[in-house]
Amino acid sequence: MSKTTVHSADSDRPESRAIARLEIGMIVGGLAGITFLLPHDLLWGDGGFRYLYLWRLLLEGHLSEEKYSLIGPLFSTPLWELGRLYQSPEWWCEKYNALVFATGLFVFYRMLRNHVPRRLLRRFLLLLTFASMFSHHLLFYWGEVFTAVMVGIGAVFLVAKRRGWTAIVLGVANSPATLPAMMLLTVERICVTRRLRLGLAVVAAVAVVLLEAWIRRGNPFETGYGDDRGPKTIMPFSGQPGLSYPIFFGLLSLLLSFGKGLLFFAPGLFLPVRRRIAELPGGTGVHLTALYRMWIAFVVGLVLLYSTYWSWSGSTFYGPRYLLFASLPACLALAVRLHRQDPSILANTITVLALGLSLWVGLNGAVFGDAPARDVCLEPNGHFFEAPLCFYTPEFSALWVPFVHAQELTAGQLVYLVYGLCVACYLMTPPLLALAGQLLARARLLADNAGDDRHESRSSTAPAMEGRCQLVTSSGIAIARTTTESTSPEQTVATFRSAWSLPLALSLRGNDSELCREPDQSITDSPPG
Repeated sequence: MSKTTVHSADSDRPESRAIARLEIGMIVGGLAGITFLLPHDLLWGDGGFRYLYLWRLLLEGHLSEEKYSLIGPLFSTPLWELGRLYQSPEWWCEKYNALVFATGLFVFYRMLRNHVPRRLLRRFLLLLTFASMFSHHLLFYWGEVFTAVMVGIGAVFLVAKRRGWTAIVLGVANSPATLPAMMLLTVERICVTRRLRLGLAVVAAVAVVLLEAWIRRGNPFETGYGDDRGPKTIMPFSGQPGLSYPIFFGLLSLLLSFGKGLLFFAPGLFLPVRRRIAELPGGTGVHLTALYRMWIAFVVGLVLLYSTYWSWSGSTFYGPRYLLFASLPACLALAVRLHRQDPSILANTITVLALGLSLWVGLNGAVFGDAPARDVCLEPNGHFFEAPLCFYTPEFSALWVPFVHAQELTAGQLVYLVYGLCVACYLMTPPLLALAGQLLARARLLADNAGDDRHESRSSTAPAMEGRCQLVTSSGIAIARTTTESTSPEQTVATFRSAWSLPLALSLRGNDSELCREPDQSITDSPPG
């Protein structure tokens, strides 16, 4: 069976413009809902310290000597100043990460729209907004959003042959622990481009980190963390400072634990996607392959470093807090698999499951977050740390605890939940219809095989059954590919019905030699539509 070329449905179909407007409207609506409907918490956790440092610097001229970087918060200075004229600095700064994220989505679209099929690109942005860990991070003033967006933007600029190392350096300097991840990304670029001078970007990032420490603490090698450590708990390696956690247990926990594992919070990261990216038409495969490789290299560096950190879990924060960047390659992989369906039923089933779980990660993070888990996992004596229940027990994972302990929602949270569920249905319907078509085609084939085995000998029916098998399987593949290319619900239903006319007619006619002898290859060889 020959390969089918997958075309973007945006440039050659009249409905694509309406679909593009609808999907862009969904993204804008999601950003507006996160920014204005959901409750934000400016002063909780690390975000509160960062805002306090900025407030004292701008209002009192005092430069904090504490451990958290001021690079990211400094970029929110215009919002702080605007708050002195309208509303308040707190009102504006609590929306800072949402604005950083929105800026990142805009840059992704502007820089990649001429290099990537726009339907695929919009799906990627939709998934980032509604099906990733970003939705929860945007409600706070923590530093991971700035780092993830800046490094992501920098990699996109590099793919588009623009200067992107400055953005990467700023993002890494905001979270100095990500320097090993930047080293891996840089090594990947050096291996591809054969340019050793790219290593100067790592030197620049180290210089910025040392310079900030020198200015704030008087010593370029003083990080501010000192003997920073957590309390001693039932966990055998707790209470130790720095990079003291055994990497074996750290890797298992960051990858597979119910409460912090990437397998549950970024399942798209584990989907094989490089072959599908390489098979995309034109230069799309080249550009996306380069981008995906850079992002994966950065994620590997993050996982290796934080698996040895005493606070690998990110404490009570929703999911693997320090691995927010993993949402970028995870959503890209999902978008590619939705854009290019596979003839394998198993592969498409895995895609649908990963998509459903990712959508729940995004909606749950935005609406419920980690508040229900904190309520049940804090120690009885009142110490501000959670028991390992929230790390490893499914019932106490932030993903599933809302089903165990009900939480009262605000009106804004209810509105966003309903809106997010509508977007989730929009994203889930095409792959579900495609999978249903394949499953029904397989069921029809099995039924035909059983009926023929009862009435005819195996030798006399083998050629006919082979042709019928190819026909029915081809119709299922056609449904899978054509449905994902459809640009309207009506066209999706029409495609689904028309693709079934052939296997249905075949089953009614039985052993028709004209149908079974020569399968119609045009079903799979011709572009959809």
